[in-house]
Amino acid sequence: MKKIEAVIKPFKLEDVKDALTEAGITGMTVSDVKGYGRQQGHSELYRGAEYVVDFLPKIKLELIVAEEDVESTIKLITDSAKTGKIGDGKIFVSSIEKIVRIRTGEEDEEAI
Repeated sequence: MKKIEAVIKPFKLEDVKDALTEAGITGMTVSDVKGYGRQQGHSELYRGAEYVVDFLPKIKLELIVAEEDVESTIKLITDSAKTGKIGDGKIFVSSIEKIVRIRTGEEDEEAI
């Protein structure tokens, strides 16, 4: 089992969610986050005053998939979140040792 964390632009969330749902991935956790990468934020002008926006709004998706589904899930996320512009985001994959569904006690693959 693998945990996939994807940080994407907020307006791409529905596209990513629809692609994952269509592929049969039924659950994910979504969080509003802020951060920056190479773009280092940007300057904006508001009522004549310039100010720097250091942390940009992003969406963080977290989902657990079977090991054999990792590459196809990454491709789905990449294809549906990509704009081709700086700040499209990143995907992180890590191993999951154990999962327990609290309600039923199911474990690991059955708990996904």
